[in-house]
Amino acid sequence: MDKQDELLKESEKLAKHMSSYQHDLAPTITSNTVYSIDAKEELLDECEEIWRQMEELSLLMVRVKALTAEYNQWQKRSPEIISTNPDVLVALGKEELQKVDHDLEMVLSTVQSKNKKLKEDMKREQQWLDEQQQLVDALDVTHEEMKNQVVQFSEKRTLQELKSKMLKIRAYKEELLSALGEFLEEHFPLPEEDESAKKKKKSPAEEPTVQLVTLHEILERLINKLMSTPHEPYLTISDSFWPPYVELLLRYGIALRHPEDPNRIRLEAYHQ
Repeated sequence: MDKQDELLKESEKLAKHMSSYQHDLAPTITSNTVYSIDAKEELLDECEEIWRQMEELSLLMVRVKALTAEYNQWQKRSPEIISTNPDVLVALGKEELQKVDHDLEMVLSTVQSKNKKLKEDMKREQQWLDEQQQLVDALDVTHEEMKNQVVQFSEKRTLQELKSKMLKIRAYKEELLSALGEFLEEHFPLPEEDESAKKKKKSPAEEPTVQLVTLHEILERLINKLMSTPHEPYLTISDSFWPPYVELLLRYGIALRHPEDPNRIRLEAYHQ
């Protein structure tokens, strides 16, 4: 139970750490400066794309937190010897059904609570987007009003402010990815090699063992594939992917199989 609490606290810490940056992400530009329309649109589009990626990572952390909690529960279970007596089996069946019903009620309560939290987050995000749209509209109006004015403006300063905010967003993205990587490497390491396999000597005819990659690297490859080629986000499952980790990603909806090729998977597009 201590291990589970530790994982939950660490996930909540990451989530709170992410929310602390949200107030700094909205770009602020004074009405005393002018900028290139093309440069403004390009930079704003890039900011929105990076923000969508961060929303995807936030949802991914919620999935990882739920996966970790269930994994710890299964780790604590131990096989029990079941009697062959029909009455005992019926009693055990009823007891197990009651436990399952109770667990399902708890899961339902948890899901409803999370859905409520997600709706509140979506409401705040929509409010933030509305504010950004109002800001863009205000900037457009200001730009039109200033077309006929003879005023000295510093276009370079405006672009520098936008670039500075973009760098801040990128740094936060890298920090979040790093935190996710540390979390996965600590709680989802590669399987340890069997001691008997270590002692056994390989014959010259045997092929070398494939080097497995971590769950962190699998997720990173899926994210990069989705971002670099969104029209073709599927990644071929190689021998270096540990099957239990692939099944976990598929089971919790983090990854999806190709409808025609089961050996190819893609990351769920949470940002769409």
